[in-house]
Amino acid sequence: MEQPKGVDWTVIILTCQYKDSVEVFQRELEIRQKREQIPTSTMLLAVEDPEVHVGSGGATLNALLVAAEHLSARAGFTVVTSDVLHSAWILILHMGRDFPFDDCGRAFTCLPVENPQAPVEAVVCNLDCLLDIMSHRLGPGSPPGVWVCSTDMLLSVPPNPGISWDGFRGARAIALPGSTAYARNHGVYLTDSQGFVLDIYYQGTEAEIQRCARPDGRVPLVSGLVFFSVETAEHLLATHVSQPLDACTYMGLDSGARPVQLSLFFDILLCMARNVRREDFLVGRPPEMGQGDVDIAGYLHGARAELWRELRDQPLTVAYVPDGSYNYMTNSASEFLHSLTFPGAPGAQVVHSQVEERQLLGAGSSVVSCLLEGPVQLGPGSVLQHCHLRGPIHIGTGCFVSGLDVAQSEALHGLELHDLVLQGHHVQLHGARSRAFTLVGRLDSWERQGTGTYLNMSWSQFFQKTGIRDWDLWDPDMPPVERCLLSARLFPVLHPSRALGPQDMLWMLDPQEDGGKALRAWRASWRLSWEQLQPRLDRAATLASRRHLFFRQALHKARHVLEARQDLSLRPLIRAAVHEGCPGPLMATLDQVAAGGGDPGVAARALACVADVLGCMAEGQGGLRSGPAANPEWVRPFSYLECGDLARGVEALAEERDKWLSRPALLVRAARHYEGAGQILIRQAVMSAQHFVSSVPVELPAPGQWVVAECPARVDFSGGWSDTPPLAYELGGAVLGLAVRLNGRRPIGARARRIPEPELWLAVGPRQDKMATKIVCGSLDDLQDYCQHAPGALLKAAFICAGIVSVHSKLSLSEQLLCAFGGGFELHTWSELPHGSGLGASSILAGAALAALQRAAGRAVGTEALIHAVLHLEQLLTTGGGWQDQVGGLMPGIKVGRSRAQLPLKVEVEEITVPVGFVQKLNDHLLLVYTGKTRLARNLLQDVLRSWYARLPAVVQNAHNLVRHTEECADALRRGSLPLLGQCLTSYWEQKKLMAPGCEPLAVRRMMAVLAPHVHGQSLAGAGGGGFLYLLTKEPRQKEALEAVLAKTEGLGNYSIHLVEVDTQGLSLQLLGTETSAGPFS
Repeated sequence: MEQPKGVDWTVIILTCQYKDSVEVFQRELEIRQKREQIPTSTMLLAVEDPEVHVGSGGATLNALLVAAEHLSARAGFTVVTSDVLHSAWILILHMGRDFPFDDCGRAFTCLPVENPQAPVEAVVCNLDCLLDIMSHRLGPGSPPGVWVCSTDMLLSVPPNPGISWDGFRGARAIALPGSTAYARNHGVYLTDSQGFVLDIYYQGTEAEIQRCARPDGRVPLVSGLVFFSVETAEHLLATHVSQPLDACTYMGLDSGARPVQLSLFFDILLCMARNVRREDFLVGRPPEMGQGDVDIAGYLHGARAELWRELRDQPLTVAYVPDGSYNYMTNSASEFLHSLTFPGAPGAQVVHSQVEERQLLGAGSSVVSCLLEGPVQLGPGSVLQHCHLRGPIHIGTGCFVSGLDVAQSEALHGLELHDLVLQGHHVQLHGARSRAFTLVGRLDSWERQGTGTYLNMSWSQFFQKTGIRDWDLWDPDMPPVERCLLSARLFPVLHPSRALGPQDMLWMLDPQEDGGKALRAWRASWRLSWEQLQPRLDRAATLASRRHLFFRQALHKARHVLEARQDLSLRPLIRAAVHEGCPGPLMATLDQVAAGGGDPGVAARALACVADVLGCMAEGQGGLRSGPAANPEWVRPFSYLECGDLARGVEALAEERDKWLSRPALLVRAARHYEGAGQILIRQAVMSAQHFVSSVPVELPAPGQWVVAECPARVDFSGGWSDTPPLAYELGGAVLGLAVRLNGRRPIGARARRIPEPELWLAVGPRQDKMATKIVCGSLDDLQDYCQHAPGALLKAAFICAGIVSVHSKLSLSEQLLCAFGGGFELHTWSELPHGSGLGASSILAGAALAALQRAAGRAVGTEALIHAVLHLEQLLTTGGGWQDQVGGLMPGIKVGRSRAQLPLKVEVEEITVPVGFVQKLNDHLLLVYTGKTRLARNLLQDVLRSWYARLPAVVQNAHNLVRHTEECADALRRGSLPLLGQCLTSYWEQKKLMAPGCEPLAVRRMMAVLAPHVHGQSLAGAGGGGFLYLLTKEPRQKEALEAVLAKTEGLGNYSIHLVEVDTQGLSLQLLGTETSAGPFS
């Protein structure tokens, strides 16, 4: 389903605590812009908070100032002006405080979800979900202004939340429903009947919470989302020059102001609530401040007074979204695991991960961005993220394991973990990068003082079990009642003589009788507490490591998808690899797949994927993807492929490719040649149809005796494109076609005879050959251009395909002909159809030429053998194409051709039996309209093959529908129902347009619209793009009536309407009398 248009953000700002994280998060925003999650015109800014704890209000004010400053500069102003806000949509995203379960914070916590519609494959973080909600659900329809969104919660918002912006002014908070029990630990809005906020409670009393309850018993939670109109944002921005609020911004701090901590909701928004009195507001304190900050209460009094002066007159309303949900991401491991797992689910949720033994993953567990080799057992309700593990490993219930690489797998062998959080971290210690590992219990509280736990046991139990003492963890002068897990120096970050690993923490689970060796090693290490570790986390290295692991598992996925012939598109993965700087390893993997399997179908798709990588690297520059692929530099790799040496061919392609990577034009040309290489493999696969070509010797016609083959045209009623290689043998094809005469005539034919001269005389053109193109081939050199777009190429290929001559023989042409036939041959072909008719003329003509030639050479070939022989011939011609044309025109009447999803490629034909008299009824209602437009099927074909090899979901689904609709169309014919048949034709035309966008010229669309009231159904024949339109009229014999309708329509061009009837004979072959030749074409 197509994503609705989102907000065209002017600026997106991501605020963060740490100065050294700004560049890291700036790059993350830019990556999301490349992934098309953010409009290309949006200004992206990662901004550090002026101080580590300025609060959500201070961070908002500072971010608003930075946005206004950048927009002012872009508009040419030399000072900050709020005028720039009047046409701006600004989104401020707050990273918030540290999170114990993700080193990059709650915003970059990965979720066990996938977006199959995403143009670029990537792990989905909480930030991505929030961006999608803001851009496509909450933001659309809002006026210019400033949206502020926390990233410390998991949100769910319906596609249409039903927010009205009519008459809006002031500020608007978005509230999501919660239970009264949940509200006891969170913020709640009290509103009046019109949605105006009366008060905001944090951890309110039971009475206060009940006062906020809705009729359904739920309460509107403070959910971290607020919108400021331009007017309100201007008032807020004005405070940045006033003391003490100037200290919330970098400008104030740079001017020496004392830092102040503000809450977005309980300072800035609270002063707009109608029931809040000034005196109460001025002496209040936000929950973010805590009880230990009494000394700055007076300072806060001044800040609140300034806020009251600027914002009190601004209305604050709530938009309540009853179908949404809100969950704050607490520091509780149990709550975190519950949010990432699926209790009651029958299996595991495996996202962007490759798992060798999926049966070992417990029900309701979750695996995100992991590579699991061998037996890795994961218990129910446990989560693995960003791990490359090699079994045997047993992780039991209630565990969260993250950030471990294969090098750390051994530390887990022989252990069974339960209710634990084990994480690998990237840290920077005095500028040096290293790894550290932390281990805590699922039930541990970070901040509980005195009576806390560690590894799910009391501190006293832990000390007794491990030999660790309290003085190992806390300074002696820290009172016991203040000691907590957050400040315990538990985690080794540096050992004097070796690298650290998970074993440096895991020993605590089961201390061995090793004479205290593990304890001594732990004590010998430099250890940090969790709160000391946080500022030293290397977020750049963490994100780089995650990206590296994501692409490692992605390469495994690419290999598996190709080798298992799965209908999954690799294009989103290709875009990810190119946008994020690792196309080389992906192309190397594709090379290995192409060279390794020996399967031409798998190899051809792998080469098509390489072409997609090269095309993506060109970034839309360098010209069209479709184009020539015969540069001499690529002859050597092509020759290996032609000879069947797949491994050397792929290697030679890669060597040549490396010379074409420097600029977009070369990349596009290299992509064309990779598609050309794929065509060679397709040709070899289709050549397998030769297995089903056979002939029977018959009496050789006398020299000069003409053998004449005549054929009807074909009209395809359903299933076209499914017969096209490689779809024909990868998906399996089914096409319903009719053999038809135009204006009572069979428009396609060929005639052949033996001549005494040891030459080949060829004539291409009208049946009366005065205007025909005439060619004499006296040597093998004259036949060498049989596979090019040269005059008479089809006729030359027919002689080679029929086995009459061999271009690789040591004998000359005349020697071959005299030896086998005592002379040469003359071959004429004709078609009364215009070029690009869509009625299958070229393939049917090839069948007629082969039939006439074979009979003239003393061989009888059955029609089904001819169908396969034409496939062979068209591969010699390098024109590609499927089998439906020759099935439609060589076989009589109404039939379905089918090919199975296998090689060798075999076509089987079933005649469709219709009710008595229905063929005549069909003749009376069927018309052909020549549109006057010449189709360009070859370009359409290249686009379709590219889409099929990319396994674009819409194309794969449509291809399956084409095959299924063929059987429905056959049923409509068996029932003799014109209305049902018309519905099939209309559906078929929609399917064709999906398969090959651009196949409906404007003039044709106009023509079809005019004819629609008069027909049961209609479609362009063949690939579309022009040629003939066929109609199933509601009334019989409508040629004159429809001519009158079209005559009144402007802009249709040079069209004509033709009578058409079902041909019940198909290919006809007859021997005429002998004619003596007095010279070429006499």
